[in-house]
Amino acid sequence: MSERTDIKSLEFDELETFVMEELGEKKFRAGQIFSWLHEKKAQSFDEMTNLSKDLREKLAEKAALTTLSVEEVQTSKIDGTKKYLFALPDGNFIESVLMSYKAGTSVCVSTQVGCAMGCSFCASTIGGERVSHCVLMGIGEPLDNYSNVLSFLHLITDERGQNMSERNITLSTSGLVPKIYDLAEEGLSITLALSLHAPTQEQREAIMPVAKTYEIHDCIAACKYYFEKTGRRVSFEYALIDGVNDRDEDAAALSALLHGFPCHVNLIPVNPVVETGYRRPPREACRAFQKKLEKTGINVTIRRELGRDIDGSCGQLRRKHTGKDILE
Repeated sequence: MSERTDIKSLEFDELETFVMEELGEKKFRAGQIFSWLHEKKAQSFDEMTNLSKDLREKLAEKAALTTLSVEEVQTSKIDGTKKYLFALPDGNFIESVLMSYKAGTSVCVSTQVGCAMGCSFCASTIGGERVSHCVLMGIGEPLDNYSNVLSFLHLITDERGQNMSERNITLSTSGLVPKIYDLAEEGLSITLALSLHAPTQEQREAIMPVAKTYEIHDCIAACKYYFEKTGRRVSFEYALIDGVNDRDEDAAALSALLHGFPCHVNLIPVNPVVETGYRRPPREACRAFQKKLEKTGINVTIRRELGRDIDGSCGQLRRKHTGKDILE
């Protein structure tokens, strides 16, 4: 028997084609199946009770309905944030984080099993709640898995399924410049967040290997193009590392780099990852860095920490199972 089609990964028009050409069914069946997959979140074809038994049997024969297995759930005692360890059908593992804010519930999604970016500070859906926001900022570089991420964005915003607003989605990238330009042409209204983390090329290369391929000013130029094409303000993520990028001269260099760009800087006191040895600056130092940027007209906030005690904060996600860690 030929390999079965991963039906959950099909966008609506692709599903229509599959239904007509592979299953020999009428086009309207695609709408029923899509609703079961993405609105009702069916875990098996047998649950699709408004489909005939014959159609369900054809689906089982020609389509694969993959599901994740929840291996572990950790709940933060500080703020109630939940971190999920999922097992994939191929035996790999990923983590995702569910966070609650006043504006709604957000999920941090992993776009790959692993991450090839190698950022030195980084360790790198859910039923029962209505998820209103999504952040592609878990394990993996989203733009390094471009076509699948784009399909995911189309699926999660489809009004026939989850119907999440594009404006409630943030995609974080370490700076794959050509893909930022490609994303700008997609006509989406998502927020782009660049993991900047340093104000100069030399400093960025020291902590982010990707910077050796994509120069810092080229990254900024791509972000400005994204803003011009979409009208969506770009965010810059900046992990504050004690003694590395939190000095007065770093604040001045960052202000100069972003001068005149209507953007937002998100300061992230670096989260503990045992293997890196990096430390976060004292709280007063973080606030002082923030004020230095604000005095130059930059919109800046210090990120609220969620799930730090369960390694669920920024830069802490990894594949962890049976006592073994694999850094991402």
